[in-house]
Amino acid sequence: MSDLFAPPADAEQNEPQRPLADRLRPAQLADVAGQEHLTNEGMPLRRMMDSGKLTSIILWGPPGCGKTTLARIVAENSGLHFEQLSAIFAGVKDLKNVFEAARLRRKNGQQTLLFVDEIHRFMKSQQDAFLPMVEDGTIILIGATTENPSFELNGALLSRCQVLVLKRLDDEALEKLLQRAEHEEGTALPLTSEARDLLKTLADGDGRYALSMAERVLSQGDELDGEGLLCIVQKRAPLYDKGDEGHYNLISALHKSVRGSDPDAALYWFARMLDGGEDPHFIARRMTRMASEDIGLADPNALSQCIAAWEAYERLGSPEGELALAQALVYMATAPKSVGVYKAYKAARQAAGKTGSLMPPKHILNAPTKLLDEQGYGEGYIYDPDTPEGFSGQDYFPEERGRQRFYQPVERGFEREIQKRLDYWNRLRSQRKNAAD
Repeated sequence: MSDLFAPPADAEQNEPQRPLADRLRPAQLADVAGQEHLTNEGMPLRRMMDSGKLTSIILWGPPGCGKTTLARIVAENSGLHFEQLSAIFAGVKDLKNVFEAARLRRKNGQQTLLFVDEIHRFMKSQQDAFLPMVEDGTIILIGATTENPSFELNGALLSRCQVLVLKRLDDEALEKLLQRAEHEEGTALPLTSEARDLLKTLADGDGRYALSMAERVLSQGDELDGEGLLCIVQKRAPLYDKGDEGHYNLISALHKSVRGSDPDAALYWFARMLDGGEDPHFIARRMTRMASEDIGLADPNALSQCIAAWEAYERLGSPEGELALAQALVYMATAPKSVGVYKAYKAARQAAGKTGSLMPPKHILNAPTKLLDEQGYGEGYIYDPDTPEGFSGQDYFPEERGRQRFYQPVERGFEREIQKRLDYWNRLRSQRKNAAD
């Protein structure tokens, strides 16, 4: 047996009932895979530990990237009294007990390091309870979260903590974990090279999941190819929760891929959302918004394509109807883009908000009563279709406001033709104004 797969000297003392991922949990920063931007010499976490001056920190990263491991390493090397809570199970009473014990220790000259897993699970009011304890140094807080702290944690608490961002594990980091698993078990993983790559792909950046799969593979004995691997391990559900940040990240990626005229990227994010269990109705709704917001009149058919695809999905259901959505998505990604209408609408709303009480000019108001007729309502109105050019050039803005320009077509797609019409009407308007003067 090669040195690589030789069992460790203390193999007899290992506890086989403990999961492999737990047995391989690193005990020092140098052994943490995939987070070198925090753990290497001169990096934030290493500097903090080397200096011996701990501050409260929030560890933010995806599942299985090492948040709990890093927190334990910091705690074991801090010399402080260590307490651990999970926000999933802990309540107000638990917090009070921990805080009271921390106060007593501080009076006796000992500081407390409190590790809170899934800290975003605490309500904002519960998070407020940490503020005075962190502020006066009664506790050093290490919080771990998979959610964006900017959205899930109180701003006051964030301002008292340093946020350290952990990365999902890449293939190199996952390979290190698999090699450690082989060393721990004293044998190579019975996988073909293609199956080994597939295992890392299925792990999707989650080291804990990779080691759990490795443990199952090791229990099989016979060498497995890709198909054999898939038979014994279930496909991991993508990291996607319709209520968390991942949901908004993917819809943002889809929207920006369409806006950036990249049909391939748009299809990729579309497929990722479907694989994550997103409701196709939600995607159809967002696509319809994209058609108006980012394409507009540069290609008026984009909106029709989206509505038609949405209706097709309603009639066909899944999975057949998803192809119609994909068709509309590619149409929009390859369509010319314009925010002319979008900007014009925003500008008009802003102007209307400032001048909402101004009356329309009398010549465009109906006069259903004699009194209104006497007041000049409708006087001088010209019916545009009756003019030779189908255009009267009259002013339809409030008299106190005067004409304004909100809509600026771009020189792309159908809006190029719209600009030609507007230029023509502007010339007619100027000619008639000059003739009237």
